Amino acid sequence: MIAALPFPDISPEIFSFSLFGAEIALRWYAMGYVVGIAIGWQLIKLALRRPQIWRDGPPIQESQLEDLLTYIVIGVIAGGRIGYVLAYNLSGFLANPIDIIKIWQGGLSFHGGFIGVVVAVALFSHRKGVSLPALSDIIAVSATPAILLVRCANFINAELWGRPTDLPWGVVFPGAAAQSCATAPQECARHPSQLYEAGLEGLLLGAVLLILAFRFNALKRSWLLTGVFFVGYGCARFLVEFLRQPDAQFQSAGNALGLALHYNGYGLTMGQLLSLPMIIVGGIVVIAALRR
Repeated sequence: MIAALPFPDISPEIFSFSLFGAEIALRWYAMGYVVGIAIGWQLIKLALRRPQIWRDGPPIQESQLEDLLTYIVIGVIAGGRIGYVLAYNLSGFLANPIDIIKIWQGGLSFHGGFIGVVVAVALFSHRKGVSLPALSDIIAVSATPAILLVRCANFINAELWGRPTDLPWGVVFPGAAAQSCATAPQECARHPSQLYEAGLEGLLLGAVLLILAFRFNALKRSWLLTGVFFVGYGCARFLVEFLRQPDAQFQSAGNALGLALHYNGYGLTMGQLLSLPMIIVGGIVVIAALRR
């Protein structure tokens, strides 16, 4: 049998209880968003209390953070769900439209949530008369804790697993991951791609952004940290997608949104197709910020 790590026996639910006949549960996935946003909140407060790291002073007051958080949460949920519906399972949701609102069953697209946050922040900036570049840069710094924790929750949920591997740190995931193996499901170790993304998109990218913001005064260069976030997340996601199992609805060779493009024998997944614009736009933004 190929050496592999057993999947840890952690329930996706932290706790659950019945209330008036309805089952109420708190899941690690939801907790990842809650704790990640709370950490991001504290990072923004930390930056606002250091006027010396800004070019023209902090863009908002601490009293405005609650309004900003409301805009961001709505942007994440609405954008993430709309992005998932449009990009990942449009035909399924068209057949059962009521399922679109059932976000408690899972199904949020990062790229959709990202666009939702962009729209929400732009709207907040316009309505409150706040500098959009400065606001965008500090949100880029504060976004990575949520990404880190949600990717760890993906691992606990045994979802978004990687392709089969014979590396010693491969993990034998339960459920659909094992059933999808053609032979010997018990030996089907897979890349823990969720943890790869947590490390690259959360820890590494977060550390780079924090160092640039608080050590090298990158907040004084408008849009620089926003561009670094675009490039960093886009590159990390693009690379990990080579080791991540493609979503089931895109594995058909006849699916134009799935593995329709090929390069050196590799098919570009939907995650890679959506990450390419982030890398390109982010690179342009970084170059422009450094030249300014």
